[in-house]
Amino acid sequence: MTFIISSPANAIIGRYNLILQVKSGNKIFSRFLGQFVILFNPWCPGDDVYIANENERQEYVLNENGIIFVGNAKYIEARGWFYGQFQNHLLNICLTMLDLSLYYRQDPAVDVSRRGDPKYVGRVISSMINGNDNDNGVLLGKWQGSFHSHENPSRWDGSVVILQKWRQDNYRPVQYGQCWVFAGVMCTVLRCLGIPTRLVSNFNSAHDVDRNLSIDKYYDSSGKSLNISKDSTWDYHVWNESWFIRPDLGTQYNGWQVLDATPQEQSK
Repeated sequence: MTFIISSPANAIIGRYNLILQVKSGNKIFSRFLGQFVILFNPWCPGDDVYIANENERQEYVLNENGIIFVGNAKYIEARGWFYGQFQNHLLNICLTMLDLSLYYRQDPAVDVSRRGDPKYVGRVISSMINGNDNDNGVLLGKWQGSFHSHENPSRWDGSVVILQKWRQDNYRPVQYGQCWVFAGVMCTVLRCLGIPTRLVSNFNSAHDVDRNLSIDKYYDSSGKSLNISKDSTWDYHVWNESWFIRPDLGTQYNGWQVLDATPQEQSK
């Protein structure tokens, strides 16, 4: 017997069990045939993540190596990064990440039903890349103090060892990560799931906490700086962009969408 599975373009991604069921009279016989995985498909015109240019598909989905730009505006450093999205066991780790999220634990049925939507999956993965929400995320962020008891963020050069260590440590956050590490790992996971993803580096990067579109600094009458505002400007910041359409916003918003896994503020 030969059969063909044809999944709809908006199918829920994840693991599926394939079972053959034969009915004879009043008897039903079932046999487990195996398991398969459905992912987002950037080659499928009906998929929300469809990207028409083959060169861009090769770069933003299939390329396992990349460069992350860090440093400051006057001295930009290029760091090599191994995404390794097709390495052994990476797909299982990425799918398990979805099932460990707070979204899944709060309402498994609703969470799984939304996994055909790259917006939703991107938001879940963005939350799970960092462990600062107490959700068994992949990396714990640290920007100050000593790193001697764990890995200094500057020593990471790829995602695979981080994700494997996360799994080996029973999904406890790996220590430590900073923005480019979060972005590198997130790129790996999203490409692994079939979502075209890239990294963006910004220098003299403003962080506006109170959302008034300005970086506020306060001084007393003598010119002494006052530690009132939480606004800041970083030498650089790295985040991700993923390619998918936005039927919720309109066609003018289709294309590259910003996702930032660095845990500077609470999710949502």
